[in-house]
Amino acid sequence: INDGEGHPSSSHQPLKGTSKWATSLESLLEDPEGVKRFREFLKKEFSEENVLFWLACEEFKKTQGKKQMQEKAKEIYMTFLSSKASSQVNVEGQSRLSETILETPHPLMFQKLQDQIFNLMKYDSYSRFLKSDIFLNHKKSEEQEENSPEAQTAAKRASRIYNT
Repeated sequence: INDGEGHPSSSHQPLKGTSKWATSLESLLEDPEGVKRFREFLKKEFSEENVLFWLACEEFKKTQGKKQMQEKAKEIYMTFLSSKASSQVNVEGQSRLSETILETPHPLMFQKLQDQIFNLMKYDSYSRFLKSDIFLNHKKSEEQEENSPEAQTAAKRASRIYNT
């Protein structure tokens, strides 16, 4: 059996929830619930600023207009990068950053720093998150929902519909 793109399909359901989060950090960050759980985990590790910075950079890339871009760039700089930042992230080259870059903002101006933070999360925090109580408890509750009598009855009804 193949899926619509000619790949063998092991099931008809796309991965979701914790199964999807466990495939990659990218998949985790695409899911609002995954981001919420990951933030919860990072908060306990005192490194929530990393994912907040990454999210702010993603949002910044979508910003239209020079004035809005300048305002958002300044906000990101003051919150995460300045020496007086309230949620300072630890990135290489930070000491060379100055407020002068904020005068001529462009969508990818934080890309190198964002990539550093992404890699820090990917190779450090993410693997610990997958072993954390937050992740494992969420996975367990998902499995219990899937195995509940209501879920099984719905699945049987669906299979009867598609197998007739």
